[in-house]
Amino acid sequence: MAEFAISVPQLVTDGAFDHVALRSYLARAEKLGFVGVWVTEQVVGSAPNLDPSVMLALAAAYTSRVRLGCAVYVSTLASPLHLAKTVATLDQVSGGRLDVGLGAGAGFRAFGAFGMDREAFVGRFTEGLRLMQAAWTQERFDVDGRFWQAQGLAMEPKPRQKPYPPIWLGGSHPDALRRAVRLGDGFIGAGSTMTSDYLQQARLVHEQIERQGRDPATFGVAKRVYLAVDDDPAVAQARLTEALEGLYGYFGTAGVGRVGVSGRPADVAETLQGIVDAGTDLLVLHPLYDDAEQMERLAADVLPLLRTG
Repeated sequence: MAEFAISVPQLVTDGAFDHVALRSYLARAEKLGFVGVWVTEQVVGSAPNLDPSVMLALAAAYTSRVRLGCAVYVSTLASPLHLAKTVATLDQVSGGRLDVGLGAGAGFRAFGAFGMDREAFVGRFTEGLRLMQAAWTQERFDVDGRFWQAQGLAMEPKPRQKPYPPIWLGGSHPDALRRAVRLGDGFIGAGSTMTSDYLQQARLVHEQIERQGRDPATFGVAKRVYLAVDDDPAVAQARLTEALEGLYGYFGTAGVGRVGVSGRPADVAETLQGIVDAGTDLLVLHPLYDDAEQMERLAADVLPLLRTG
C-alpha cells in the first residue's frame, strides 16, 4: 500500500526563519497522517535552501511519530565519516525514526569546489557507503580503499536502528538504478525527474528487484514530487514553474517547470495515481510555496481521491 510523506519547508530568506511556524507545520503534518517529513540538500545554489541536517534535527525535536528523511545527501561531496556521525546522531536524537537518502551526484555538480575528482565520483560514492556502513556496525574497523585508508577506527554511538537506518539510493542512469537495488534498502526518484521518466525508472527498478533476488516486501520504491494545487490550473502551473526556476535556474536547467505536477485536485490526483500504480511505495509530496496551505489541500482534496491498496 502506498504511503505519503510531506516536505519540510526549507526555502527561507535571510532573517525570515520562524520556529513557531515550523513547529506548527510539523505538528499538523503528524495530525494529518503523513508517515514522514523529508528534506533536500542543496549546498551550492542561489535558492535560500536551509541545511538538511539542521532541519532534520529540528523536525526530530518538533515531532514524535513521523519518520524523518533526506532525499538526498550527495554523499560524494562529503566526508563519509562526518556524514556517518551526522546520521547516527540524527537517528539517536529522533528515537530511531531516520531514513537516509544518498546520491552520487551528476555531471553538473561543482565537484572541484569540494576537492573531489569528477571522473571518480561513482567509485567514491560506493566506497564511501561501505565506509559509513562499517562505522555504523563494527566496534573497530579498518579502511583500505582507493580514497580512504586507516586502521582500528571506532565510532560511537551507533545508530539506534540496527544495523543502521534504511538507505534510499537515488539516481537516474540505468547503472544507478541497478546499483540502488544492489546496495540500498530502497530507490527514490528525484523531484527533478519528469513523471514519464520516473515511470520508466520504476519499471527498471522492479525488474532489477526480481533479477537480483531482492525481496520486494523489504525494498522500497519512492518518488519525490514537486506539486501545486489550485482551482485555476494556469495559476498552479505558473506558480510552480516560477518556484522551480528559482530552485534550479542557477544550474541552467532548461524546461524545469515540466518536472512538477500541478492543477486542480482531480488533475493532481490523476498523475499521482499513475505514480502509485507503477509500484511506488512512498510519495514524498513537495510544495514549493504556501507550504501549510498546500499541505492542507493535499490532505483534504487530493489524497482522498487516490487508490493506494
